[in-house]
Amino acid sequence: MSETMTGARRWLILIVLCLATLVLVVDNMVLTVAVPSLTESLHASAQNIQWVLDSYILVFAGLLLTTGSLSDRFGRRRVLIIGLAVFGIASAVATLAGNPGELIAARVAMGVGGALLMPSTLSILITVFTDEAERRKAMAAWTVVAMIGLVGGPVLGGVLISHFWWGSVFLINIPIAALAIVSAVVLMPESKGPWRKPDPLGALLSIVGLTSAVWVIIELPKGFARPGTLTALAVAVVALVGFGIWETRIAEPMVPLHLFKQRNFSGGSFSLTLVQIGYGGLLLVITQYLQFVLGYSPLKASLCFIPLAVAALIFNAAGAGLGMKFGNRPLMVVGLLICAVSFGVLAGMGPDDGPAKLFVGLFLVGAGSGLAMPAAINAIMGAVPPEHAGVSSALNDTVQQTGAALGVAIMGTVVTSRFTAGMPADISGTARHSLGEAINTGDSQVIEAAKHAFTHAASVAYIAGAVGVIAAAIVSFVVLRDVKPPVGPTENGEGSGSGSALVSAEAQ
Repeated sequence: MSETMTGARRWLILIVLCLATLVLVVDNMVLTVAVPSLTESLHASAQNIQWVLDSYILVFAGLLLTTGSLSDRFGRRRVLIIGLAVFGIASAVATLAGNPGELIAARVAMGVGGALLMPSTLSILITVFTDEAERRKAMAAWTVVAMIGLVGGPVLGGVLISHFWWGSVFLINIPIAALAIVSAVVLMPESKGPWRKPDPLGALLSIVGLTSAVWVIIELPKGFARPGTLTALAVAVVALVGFGIWETRIAEPMVPLHLFKQRNFSGGSFSLTLVQIGYGGLLLVITQYLQFVLGYSPLKASLCFIPLAVAALIFNAAGAGLGMKFGNRPLMVVGLLICAVSFGVLAGMGPDDGPAKLFVGLFLVGAGSGLAMPAAINAIMGAVPPEHAGVSSALNDTVQQTGAALGVAIMGTVVTSRFTAGMPADISGTARHSLGEAINTGDSQVIEAAKHAFTHAASVAYIAGAVGVIAAAIVSFVVLRDVKPPVGPTENGEGSGSGSALVSAEAQ
């Protein structure tokens, strides 16, 4: 194969990885739009809907480390294809669900598929793109696709729900997954790490510990002192501590915890956790502001996130070049500080503001994220040896998922508590605790009071998010170190990494 063909093949492989990522992100976002429709169609209770949403994240987060390890052992392409197949088949089953139980079961299977394919996408990316400049461009493209899916998912969901039935939001996963599978088989070489002994105890402890930890985070807004929450917390602590001890004692651990001794890996991971805590619930709060306070339809509210996607696209592209010139640390610090400014802009929104201030805030969120997130992931994965690419990618995904879930719990608790505290004392019942219920009363005085209480509560949450992002910027500045890539010709006469993108791959 010629070098030109090899270069073209790398970028075609990137398209496959972006498709695989897109199917996950879009599915998670379109489902939120479909909740009212499927609730009515399936006669689902509030508890049923909670399980439809939570069952996926519990399985997904709980299996990530195990599936990442499996991809390193048995082949990243193989696990990616299996994950896409499971996700696509489960999506087809979800469209045919006739009751909440069947839909919940399908969502569990989708969580399994998502956990299989997500770590493989990033691990394949870093083994295929070994050249520093190309990897930054690929990482930027991969991040942009995820951001577009995040923003475009609700828009697509709104269009589908307005023209078809709720199952159509799952139906769109099938052709994307099928196209990604065919492309992976045709284009993608296999890659894997060296064979290691299985670690069944490590896998069991990680699954139990992570699932319990995410369950605790999900239940936090309902009250920490609930017996079930305390039991889950105890199980999470015991399992995760046991996992850490076990992994440091055995000769061939499932997860290379020694990676946390590297500044870029530990600093990048901790920074991303703080960022996800700050971002967690951001879209949820803004969506409520648009629909309940400004009175926008779900589709119109979704379109308001376009400035975020546009900014992310522009600054991701710019960040790829700037990263080569200045390194990961400056981009992370500057990007995160821009994000902190965006939170400050959003905190200044009132119930009578139009969308202009929101657009500015969301554009800054996209700009800051476009600079910081690819740099953070590049710093983390740049510290990872190729043989641990899959499980290290899973470790990165787990950190981000946990941070995002914690952010949703924290921001939800802050908004709920401040909303209730901000409502007049003479308003009682469910309207005192829920913006939606207050709107449904039809009482103009209650609605006006609720809008003011919610915007104040949201401002407090945005400020809390800004604190988390600034903390991430400080961690990035203090902990991260930029390692300059080697410059000069290699044995084949090219720059570092160029033409050797498949060096760790085993061609089928």
